[in-house]
Amino acid sequence: MKKVRFFQSIHFKFVLIYILLILIATQIIGAYFVQKQEENNITNFRNSINERVDVLAYSVEKEMAEKRSEGDPTLEEEIAKLLNDFKSEDISEISVVDKNHQVLAVSNYDAKSTVGKKSITDPVNKALSGGTYNNMMVNKKGERMRVVAVPVNSSEGTIGAIYLEASMESLYEQMKQVNAIFAKGTLLSLLLTAILGILLARTITRPMSDMRRQALEMAKGNFSRKVKVYGYDEIGQLAITFNNLTRKLQEAQATTEGERRKLASVLTNMTDGVIATDRKGRVILINEPAGQMLDVSRETVLSESILRLLNIEKEYTFDTLLEEQNSLILEFDKYDEPYILRATVSPIQKETGFINGIIVVLHDITEQEKIDRERREFVANVSHELRTPLTTMRSYLEALAEGAWQDKEIAPRFLDVTQTETERMIRLVNDLLQLSRMDSRDYHLTKSQVDFIDFYNHIIDRFDMSKSQNIEFVRKLPEGPISIQFDQDKITQVLDNIISNAIKYSPEGGKVTFSVQPQEFFILVSVKDEGMGIPREKVKKIFERFYRVDKARTRQLGGTGLGLAIAREMIEAHKGEIWAESKEGKGTTIHFTLPLQVEQDEDEWI
Repeated sequence: MKKVRFFQSIHFKFVLIYILLILIATQIIGAYFVQKQEENNITNFRNSINERVDVLAYSVEKEMAEKRSEGDPTLEEEIAKLLNDFKSEDISEISVVDKNHQVLAVSNYDAKSTVGKKSITDPVNKALSGGTYNNMMVNKKGERMRVVAVPVNSSEGTIGAIYLEASMESLYEQMKQVNAIFAKGTLLSLLLTAILGILLARTITRPMSDMRRQALEMAKGNFSRKVKVYGYDEIGQLAITFNNLTRKLQEAQATTEGERRKLASVLTNMTDGVIATDRKGRVILINEPAGQMLDVSRETVLSESILRLLNIEKEYTFDTLLEEQNSLILEFDKYDEPYILRATVSPIQKETGFINGIIVVLHDITEQEKIDRERREFVANVSHELRTPLTTMRSYLEALAEGAWQDKEIAPRFLDVTQTETERMIRLVNDLLQLSRMDSRDYHLTKSQVDFIDFYNHIIDRFDMSKSQNIEFVRKLPEGPISIQFDQDKITQVLDNIISNAIKYSPEGGKVTFSVQPQEFFILVSVKDEGMGIPREKVKKIFERFYRVDKARTRQLGGTGLGLAIAREMIEAHKGEIWAESKEGKGTTIHFTLPLQVEQDEDEWI
């Protein structure tokens, strides 16, 4: 967050507003005070001058009305004496004029030349006419003066006039000093106001700054910090409430984080894939299993359309996908193998009924479909394998029933074919029963400590004596004994199936090579023929039930297609492995391993 500048801060604004309010208040009060003070001073000055003039007018009237004899001071001298006693620092000039406009006396020494002369100024004329003149004027020096002219009255009427000029500069000088004092007081009060405003603003802005810092820490996920409470006023109550809010947010976040972790753990550990979208069908969540199923990464599919992700844009729109009641079967090709997913769609719905998106749950049903397909193929193969000999037997038995049994040449051949097909069905049924027991783990291994080399030679000898073809047996076996624990009957059946296949598919004059290679923890047993070989893409499938590389030739040779499947089950029951290596036209090698040491008891149930 951008730092707040000082002149933009509430601290500065609060102090500025506080100072402006005080300044406006002091200016209003000062202006009113100065105006009233000036009016009062002017009024008092005027009243004071008027009172003094009235007293002087009374004294002058007495002197002018008094009878004088020879030897007494003249009227001019007495009036001059009165004016001399009356003058002061404020009064710059006083003159007395008789009713004939003749100046009798003046207080200003510099104006003595005007004594005996006539004065015909407007103030004097107005006073002699019985009126009063009292106004302010500015003299030539620019000084403000109070000019007063009053009549001197007696019982005979107006007998003279008094003219007075009083300077008001001292009065305005006092007002100037008052304004200066007031300005200094205003500045001092503003300074004190600024200091108090800063202190007061800090009491408000400091908790607010703490709350701002706390809000920034909360935005970062830190809820451990608390706002300091400086008091219990409204701001203090706000700080307490903010701390309570922080605590509740911390608890809410802890709860939310716990639920998020639970959900993340559930989504992570689910074997099913989960995809969530927003209300526009864009992916907002996908767990790891879903990413692995679709072979995508989480970062690349977020905000992508669910229709494009599932590759169903041509079949569905988002609205039709919402209305889909049944699960969707999605088929992909993964590593050149069919890959099948079942997608179940559920809407994310609010309490108001508004659909906020969808949840798609993906389940890998490739193995299930494979099992179903194998089951169908198994039933079809079993039906086919049983139907072929039964059809043959039926044909021959119908022929015998129609009279062929009486033919001494045909009857024995027909009976021989019937017996051969019967034995084939018995072998097939026995193999199926054995596989069924292996599938249900309902069979018993009877293990014993046996020299495998001697055991292997014995089986090879048995095939060597009974073989009808011109096939050479080559043995690459260790000279010393190798003693291991295994079930002789089961391993005998395994070797019988492998060796009989090697003999069946070996050409006339070919070789079958038998080898044993001791390893650290197991022995490696191999049977190699020089037959036609198996195509590379079909090598892994030869251990599947009823699988035949060349079905026509296999049936011709009397195979059931279950020998190698039974061998695989028995080798895996001994904790070993079995596999094949083959090249077309050069032959096939079957390998299997048996462990050298077995930790389990000699007799165990599998």
